[in-house]
Amino acid sequence: MCGERNVFWREEDTLVFEYDAGFDRRPPLAVAVPKNTDEIARCVRAARDAGVAVVPRGAGTGLSGGTIACGDAVVISTARLRTIHEIDAVSRVAVVDPGVPNLEVSAAARPHGLFFAPDPASQRVSTIGGNIGTNAGGPHALRYGSMVDHVLAVEMVLPDGEVAVFGGVAPDLPGYDCVPLIVGSEGTLGIVTKAWLRLLPLPEDVRTFLAEFPDVRSGARAASAIIARGIVPAAMEMLDRTTIRAVNAAFDVHLSEDAGSMLLVEVEGLREETGSATSAIVALCEGEGARGVRVAETQAERELLWKARKLGYPALARIKPNSYIHDAVVPRSKLPDVLDSVNAIADRYGYTVANMFHIGDGNLHPLLLFDLREDTIEGVMEASAEILKVAIESGGALSGEHGIGLEKNHFMFWVYGPEDLEAMQRARSAFDPDGAMNPGKIFPGGDTCAAIPTERIKRGLAEGMWI
Repeated sequence: MCGERNVFWREEDTLVFEYDAGFDRRPPLAVAVPKNTDEIARCVRAARDAGVAVVPRGAGTGLSGGTIACGDAVVISTARLRTIHEIDAVSRVAVVDPGVPNLEVSAAARPHGLFFAPDPASQRVSTIGGNIGTNAGGPHALRYGSMVDHVLAVEMVLPDGEVAVFGGVAPDLPGYDCVPLIVGSEGTLGIVTKAWLRLLPLPEDVRTFLAEFPDVRSGARAASAIIARGIVPAAMEMLDRTTIRAVNAAFDVHLSEDAGSMLLVEVEGLREETGSATSAIVALCEGEGARGVRVAETQAERELLWKARKLGYPALARIKPNSYIHDAVVPRSKLPDVLDSVNAIADRYGYTVANMFHIGDGNLHPLLLFDLREDTIEGVMEASAEILKVAIESGGALSGEHGIGLEKNHFMFWVYGPEDLEAMQRARSAFDPDGAMNPGKIFPGGDTCAAIPTERIKRGLAEGMWI
């Protein structure tokens, strides 16, 4: 139904489909790469008739194990669905396939004076289908929100093979709006085969700042002061000393070696709005102890200031060959204390930790750096679980944009009670009563993914460290 060249079952062919950007590994029973909605629907029906589970997959850039094929499932890839069907400049809507890379949507919209706001770090590679599955965000989610705020409608193949459309481009549609439920459902409700996306006008003016602070606490205070002043930046990112020095060593970007932290702030809007925000942000940063504030005067200078942020992860990879990143969210006021705890945990386990994250909305990205030739994955998982525990005890959430997947499913009961989880399961069962669509993800318990060693480790830690 997909053509013999587009179905893989030999071990050497399915190898690249047994992992994503995380640590979980599990080979699928087979992989199908359909070319359109009809072929996807036929694949889903065939899997259902055979009693085989289905795992949707985009570009495989996810960090939470959401595309790992538990329980001998069949992977259905949307890689061949890569058409941008329409850019409606009047309605400000893009109609795209799930396999279209995120950045290509903005590239197609730009000639019309529009752009697509969600901008995950992997936007050159990650695809719209996966972005919808995890409710992806990015640095500019602070002002514009994440995927759920920009998906108007989806066409989806349901677990029984039926094709349905949810939502629409018209405002105030009658009936229940299922789109916010589907966005962030990580492929557990069906396979998105087309999306209607909200586009926004390109801002009239953009101002970008890079402020240097002696430590993380003063930078965090400045971030809170900016928000408290009523200024909502388009983006507000923080880099710690480890990241700053790594970027300098790798790419010679001439950042201050003795800076304790750097705050990257960007505001967008009308020139009058950004102009008034400029003087306020500079004054607020200086008032909290900034050693200096660089303001980009041109597009080239703006790109230079963002270069440090965008080169952070490649630079940190030079310190250690392996890394593990979380994306817990904590209240902004708790950030300095949480970061102190994160650093203490890393020190206790003997790992280097770098913090480069979305400080504006408290979305942490602590990156544990290690070498699996010397360190054990068990130790890394244990340290990561302790970091999650600190975040939750601070009033935070398990994930801001990466999703739950296999990575954090067993930690869900740290946040949600049995009644909450049961309500979520009932919502899923309304779409997929047999639990055949991406099984073993999001919800704790069950043995669907028990064959994965890292899954067993995380389950033991979640149950042993129960808050």
